[in-house]
Amino acid sequence: MLILGIESSCDETAAAVVKDGREVLSNIINTQIEIHKKFGGVVPEVASRRHIETIDAVIDEALEKANVTFDDIDAIAVTYGPGLVGALLIGVSAAKALAFALKKPLIPVHHIKGHIMANFVAHKDLKPPFVCLVASGGHSHIVNVSDYNKLEIMGRTRDDAAGEAFDKIARVLGLGYPGGPLIDKLAKEGNKNAVEFPRVRMDKNSLDFSFSGVKTAVINYLHKLEQNGEEYNKADIAASFQNAVTDVLCEHTIEAAIIKNSKIIALAGGVASNSALREKMTNEAKKHGIDVIYPSPILCTDNAVMIACAGYYGYLDGDFADMTLNAVPSLQL
Repeated sequence: MLILGIESSCDETAAAVVKDGREVLSNIINTQIEIHKKFGGVVPEVASRRHIETIDAVIDEALEKANVTFDDIDAIAVTYGPGLVGALLIGVSAAKALAFALKKPLIPVHHIKGHIMANFVAHKDLKPPFVCLVASGGHSHIVNVSDYNKLEIMGRTRDDAAGEAFDKIARVLGLGYPGGPLIDKLAKEGNKNAVEFPRVRMDKNSLDFSFSGVKTAVINYLHKLEQNGEEYNKADIAASFQNAVTDVLCEHTIEAAIIKNSKIIALAGGVASNSALREKMTNEAKKHGIDVIYPSPILCTDNAVMIACAGYYGYLDGDFADMTLNAVPSLQL
């Protein structure tokens, strides 16, 4: 079965063709990072216009790279939320047009579910159940994956997502955008124990996250030093901040895995590429007899392979949409 996946929830226009949910025939991503760098973050209207300009070419390239035609495609899967509403609408509109014209099934895909599904592509033998940490610029969720289409949220952010906090601290440190990879790189040169930034626990029975406090603590710390004319080591700040965030992500996720008696923790989303998170999660989980897996970096960022994979399992469950499908920017899992 060949699924054409389409992803346009933020600033990547992506299309991919995936066979039987796990074999990648093509993975085309047109990123807008260079466009948004000068703004220090994604500008929704600019992102939407860029999606309009590139989506047809990206889909055509995905088909060409896979050496297939529209006639070979069995179904079309598309991200319909959550995300930037204007950006989502471009992908949804393109997918609906193709499904209607080609008389192919249309499969709606939740963006977070897509990130989780990237692990099935990266690890061909992976099967549920397992616990997954989805951490990106817009999301921080702990999800219990009991079956391919059965997902239970065990914890989520109450405010800023982990990736959003990385971006904001990178901006304050003058590192640029996107902040996650830049913080990760700089932190390797610093002392992670130089500054003790707060680790927030909502209450003892909650696995929810809160990263606004640590973000504010870092900003206030830097402002106080600057007001006093004191110098500081950016690498130490980056390492200490990263250490605080990854401590919380690891502690809550491993606790969730223990609660569910899961022997596998999967990582997903852009922050899953963070080297400190991968190393810390792997080492700490091992103490409890839990294995940690994650996709390659290209499958951690927004891509259409994960959407096509999710679409495949949605197809098997008969989860189809009609022409009334719309973008849902605040879609809940």
